[in-house]
Formats: sequence, C-alpha cells, structure tokens
Amino acid sequence: MSQDPLVVFTPSGKRGRFPIGTPILTAARQLGVDLDSVCGGRGICSKCQISPGVGDFPKHGVVVSQDALSEWNAVEQRYDDKRGLKAGRRLGCQATMQSDVVIDVPPESQVHKQVVRKAATARAITMNPATRLYFVEVDEPDMHVPTGDFERLERALAEQWDVGPISADLSLMSKLQNVLRKGAWRVTVALHRDHHSAQAKVVEIWPGLHEDGLFGLAIDLGSTTVAAHLTDLETGEVLASSGIMNPQIRFGEDLMSRVSYAMMNRGGDVEMTKAVREAINTLAAEIAVEAKIDPTLIVETVFVCNPVMHHLLLGMDPVELGQAPFALATSGALSLPAKDLDLNAINARAQIYLLPCIAGHVGADAAAVALSEEPGKSEDLALIVDVGTNAEILLGNTSRVLACSSPTGPAFEGAQISSGQRAAPGAIEAIRIDPETKEPRFRVIGCDLWSDETGFAEATAASGITGICGSGIIEAVAELRIAGLLDPSGLIGSAAQTGTARCIAEGRTHAYLIHDGTDDGGPRITVTQGDIRAIQLAKSALYAGARLLMDDMQVDKVDRVVLAGAFGAHISPKHALVLGMIPDAPLDKVISAGNAAGTGARIALCNTQARQEIERVVGEITKVETAIEPRFQEHFVNANAIPHATDPFPELSSIVTLPDVGFNAGPSEGEGGRKRRRRRA
Repeated sequence: MSQDPLVVFTPSGKRGRFPIGTPILTAARQLGVDLDSVCGGRGICSKCQISPGVGDFPKHGVVVSQDALSEWNAVEQRYDDKRGLKAGRRLGCQATMQSDVVIDVPPESQVHKQVVRKAATARAITMNPATRLYFVEVDEPDMHVPTGDFERLERALAEQWDVGPISADLSLMSKLQNVLRKGAWRVTVALHRDHHSAQAKVVEIWPGLHEDGLFGLAIDLGSTTVAAHLTDLETGEVLASSGIMNPQIRFGEDLMSRVSYAMMNRGGDVEMTKAVREAINTLAAEIAVEAKIDPTLIVETVFVCNPVMHHLLLGMDPVELGQAPFALATSGALSLPAKDLDLNAINARAQIYLLPCIAGHVGADAAAVALSEEPGKSEDLALIVDVGTNAEILLGNTSRVLACSSPTGPAFEGAQISSGQRAAPGAIEAIRIDPETKEPRFRVIGCDLWSDETGFAEATAASGITGICGSGIIEAVAELRIAGLLDPSGLIGSAAQTGTARCIAEGRTHAYLIHDGTDDGGPRITVTQGDIRAIQLAKSALYAGARLLMDDMQVDKVDRVVLAGAFGAHISPKHALVLGMIPDAPLDKVISAGNAAGTGARIALCNTQARQEIERVVGEITKVETAIEPRFQEHFVNANAIPHATDPFPELSSIVTLPDVGFNAGPSEGEGGRKRRRRRA
C-alpha cells in the first residue's frame, strides 16, 4: 500500500506525510513550521515564499524529483512579473505536494524573525498583590486534640496573620505533611486571595522561611506579538521582559483572517488555541531562564488581549465575533487556575486573571490601556489610540469616556505593502525626502546611521536592506506629501510632473523608488500607488473611528493625543499628523505611552484594587460600534485625502507647509479616471 508523500522542512527539521495536492503552507501550519502568511493562504501577499530542493537528501532519507511540487501557476507568474521571485522560489500557498519533497523556509519567510518591541514602561505602582507570602508556626499534632495538619495551618494563619478561611488543591494537600515536618512546623505559604472572594487559596508551601521571592507574569497577548513582563510580587520590579511572535500568524495575520480560518476549517480554533498556549509556555520558560529564577516561583499571570485572542486563549470559538452583533462568549473579568489553560511552564497551582472586555471588538487590552492612562481622570480631553491591526480608541475626560475599535488592517505593520515586512533587522523604519532634490535618506532597524552617513553600508552588510516596516511606510507616505511628490488625493506624480527620475511608471500609475539593491541580489524597494491606497484605507479607518467618538462627545478638537502600543511608540507624531492618521493637535501634545496595555497588565498584577477599579470603569465606558454607525463612512471618505478633505489642520500648518500640487492620473487614465478614483475613495 503506497504512503502519502513526505515533506521535510529546513531549517526546523520538521516532517510529516500529507495527501497529494496538499499546499505546502497547509503542511507547514499543521507541523508548526514558521512559514509566514499575511493573507491567510489566499494567494495575495506572497509572504510564504519557499525554496524546494531537488535531488538526493541522504540526511533526510529522501530523493526529490523535479516534479515533486505542482506546476508553476498563474498566481505565481503574476507576482513574478510584478515584483519578481528569486530563482527557485515558490509560493507556499500555491505549490502543492505531488511526491516526497524537502522545503527550505528562507529567513525572510520565517515567522519568528520580527523584533519584538513591547518593552516594559517605567511606572510606580502601589503594591497590593493578590498573591502574598506568609511565614507561620504551626502547632504540632496532638492525639488528644484530633485535628488535621491543614486545619492547624489554617488556624495558625488566622491567629498570626488574621487570614482565612483557606482552601487548597489536592496536589498541595499531598505535599503538606512532608513540608511541615521538614520545616519543623515552621513554613512559608503563598496565599492567593481573589478580590471577589473572602477565601484565600494556598498555591505553594515551603519548609522554613522562604527567601527566594515570588513572581508573576503580565502578558500582553497581541495579534502579532506576545510580550511578557516578569514581575516581583513583593516590590513590583520588572526583572525581565521578553516577547515572541504569536504563532497564530501562520493561520492569518489579521483577526478576521483567523476568524475565517476557524469558520472554514473544522477544528481550526482548536489548532490556534493550542499554538498560542504552547507559545506562552515557551515564553514563560525562556523568561524564567533569562531572570535566573525557578519557574515554579511564578504563581500568578495576568493577561490582556483583544476579543479574538481572548476567545482563542480560553479555547472558545471566535466565529461569533466575525459577524453582527459581535457577541462575546463572556465579557467580564475572569479568574481561573493556570492548568485550565494548559500553562505548565509555571507553578502547577498558579492563578490566572483576565481583564474584562469592553465590547465585541474592544477587548481587555483596551481596558488595560484605560487602567494605565486613566482617561476618566483627565481634566483635559485625551484621545488614546492603541495602533495595531485593529486600532482601539478611547476618548475621555472626567465627564465621560468613549471607546471604539476601527478595522485598520495590517498595512500599518508592513503587510499589504509591496515592499513591506514586519519590524526586523534590515527593515527601513525611518525616511526623509529632500523637498529640493527629491532624494531619500533612510534608517534601518539594527543600525543607528542614516543611509547617507559614512559607515552605513558596512553597518548594514549583515542584515541587508530588506524592505520597509510599518513606521517606515507611514513616514514614506508623509514625506512624499511634504516633498510635493504626492498630491492631497494620494496620487504619485510622474517623473516629468515631479522633476525626479525616482518617480517611475508602473502601468497606469507611478511609484517612488527608495532603494534599488538588485545589483547586489537585494530587493528593489518602492512605494507604489497601491501602497498609498492601502495606507489611505488604514489611516482613514483610524481617523474615522476617532472622529466618531469626537462627534459623540460633541467636540471638533482634542487637547492631547496619546499613541499607545508597541507600534504606536515608534510612530513619528509629525508624520502621523501629515498623513492625517489622527486629528489635528499641537505637536508637543502628541505623545507616546509606550506599551500601555502591558503597563495596565502589570498594574492589575500588582494591585487587586486596580482590578476592582477597571471592572467598575469598563461598565461606565460608552461603546460606539463603528460597524453600524452611518457617519463612519462619511468620515472615512473625507479622511482619504492627505491629511484630510474637510477638517482643518491649523496646528500642522504651523510646523510644515504642504505643497499645493495636483497630478494627472496618467496618460492612459486621464483626468476622468482620476475623478472616478476620488469618488471610489
């Protein structure tokens, strides 16, 4: 009986057999191989490039024939014609298995390549943790007073610390007698007291005086990255911060792609739940090693996440979140044992707390931002924007707080961009275009030098110049507008119209050439008309969401803008204003809050009163649903212009003058086509 074909992935070495016709991307997902896919395997992103081997591979026990994969198809040809595939490369979502094959996943196609930037932000936190250490002296057993060891431990805690009643799992009970006798009836216990319960739970016990500390994890579970902060539960000090890529990316980069995967693939939600729980276990183990602590001393974890991540972490099907009325299975805060989430890299009896979700598309991460930034306590009107694949927006002051989410899509993170990539060494993260010469200079992640400075080529030799990430594409579009190469409608001018040969024809439109590395085998990095359109759509959704909240608040301006999130921390305020991502505000009033969601998670980890506070505040926040608001479309269309078609930007005008330019759409499209483009926008 013949076997299904075997696929071996390198460098991971993972292998498995799959039926003939199985897409390489599907095999990679099922084996847990780090093969990127922004579009969820729909053949539109080209991020899943692979290099199939041909010939004899004795190490793997495989002989690969020339026809081991399906023939080159029209989708691959279209991409090769437009952007170019390196020799021997295929698209993993298009190439299917026909016989045994060895597949190499190049570095640029690997998921875990991104630089995780969600560092902990310094913050003074009042300590009142749910889990504390107590040293007690327990009475020895007396046959004349027949009580159990646990009951005498409970009595000692009540008498010496005024704590009780207490409970404990069977796993703790089974070690109690040995620990009590080893410590000569003197022990240290870690007690967890949930703020909704009068009963405390014994999560760990040590003989004698325990002096090795007690720790918790504050985890920001994002769509793209998972960031963890290992925190001392006695002092609040962050001992280590670490992050990894969310492995669910291989099922689709944006949230709706993952919901679609769950809809279209039986058991898809279970796959994604397993993947993210395994990643959290890996992250917890790594951060314990980094901090040089025993992982069993991690006795508590707080999670913040968006609603889709919330459901997938908990093992709940997210399908209802993909369709109106966007119903959550549960929206309240949750306290549960770590074992319920298969978290086995920390203490077996560790406790979990999840902050409440605000609504179907505004999650616990937004609640954490509200806890961190406290818009409801602000005397001035603060607009807080957590910029990401799904932007979450808060507007408020002491009178009221409003919240909404806005579907910006993954363009801000470099996806849907022709030369786009996630933040990784070699990615362009900042750019300036000289308004006179129209020449660019740029900086890449991993190098502090600008491209026109001495030593740049040597400093970037290892990483290369690989593409452009989210902060880079935002600056590029804004700089094109400042330099007069882009008109307010978002149209790139021709070389004749702009006076620079860097504006190159691409069919009926034009693109701006930032860097051409093809002579050295590198990429040709451009900003195309399609890239401009993707950014316009993303920024328009963000602005429209903010404007909806301002309408409900009956205001036309805000006093300050706070850019939150790992990505928001790297956005230039000036370029955000030029682009029209955010409403007009004084430049010095546009600030970064860093990883505000992570800070909120740490506050909740260290202070039970903060948990009570955010549970109360969430109930008072007014949710605005962008999906059903008719004004959203009006604001969205007006925000397509750069910076905006109708809203004034006086503060922006005081720091930069945007050229009054207008370009024809191209010789074959004409002015009529341009007008149609505007109407479609």
